[in-house]
Amino acid sequence: MKKISTGHALIFDSGVGGLSVVTEIIKLNPNLRLTYIADDNFRPYGEKTEFQLKNRLPRLLWELTETFKPDLAVIACNTASTTALEEIRGVLSIPVIGVVPAIKPAATLSRTKTIAVLGTPGTVKRRYVDELINEHASDCRFILQGSVNLVDIAEKKMIGEKINKEWIKTEITPMFSGQYGADIDAVVLACTHFPLLLEELKSSVNQTVSWIDSGDAVARRVLSIIQTLNLKPKKFETNKVFLIGPNACSNRFKAFKSYGFEKVTGLLLD
Repeated sequence: MKKISTGHALIFDSGVGGLSVVTEIIKLNPNLRLTYIADDNFRPYGEKTEFQLKNRLPRLLWELTETFKPDLAVIACNTASTTALEEIRGVLSIPVIGVVPAIKPAATLSRTKTIAVLGTPGTVKRRYVDELINEHASDCRFILQGSVNLVDIAEKKMIGEKINKEWIKTEITPMFSGQYGADIDAVVLACTHFPLLLEELKSSVNQTVSWIDSGDAVARRVLSIIQTLNLKPKKFETNKVFLIGPNACSNRFKAFKSYGFEKVTGLLLD
């Protein structure tokens, strides 16, 4: 029996982090055709300024959607979403779903009302995160921890390199060793790369912690929007990945293929 597509989504991230969102999307909508774009040339986003991201991303997403003609786009990157989502939506004619830190679910779940937000420096310092905290968790204490190195570690893991647990501990120890570190009972994974390191993160902490990300919420939003678009079923086409930049190695191809992407191609763009 031929597989029928229920729609076509473009998944965009700076690297492999969006795969944590893809996993949740496939669970809810396995017939959704996916085109994944990794902006390797400009990674890590967490070190870029707000001006740089707003200058690059709307133009790039417009070009990508004009090329691949998706029914919707998922910006599977917290830094991009908290920085330039409004500008991206302003230039696209299709629905755009962003990924934002799961502050509200964490506040609901936390008993100690002491929550850590672990993201890239470019996410945790954004005004958008402060607004989420003020709106949904004003009764909670927040510890904000930025790490670019965890993004690089996740990228290494996904191409099969051995990960040293001490690397992980070095990045997250400041959260738990501070004045209120022992009270933390929930950590918001505010970068889509970080759920890919979930087991390593769990094993690096002695206290009981809930690790919370936005993948499931994004997947539910994707399914909800697809159902409103009244798309005609059509023959399913291959899920594809395009890596922006010249330095894609064969192990990187294998990482994407393990998530169901049958074709991985380099894409040279400025």
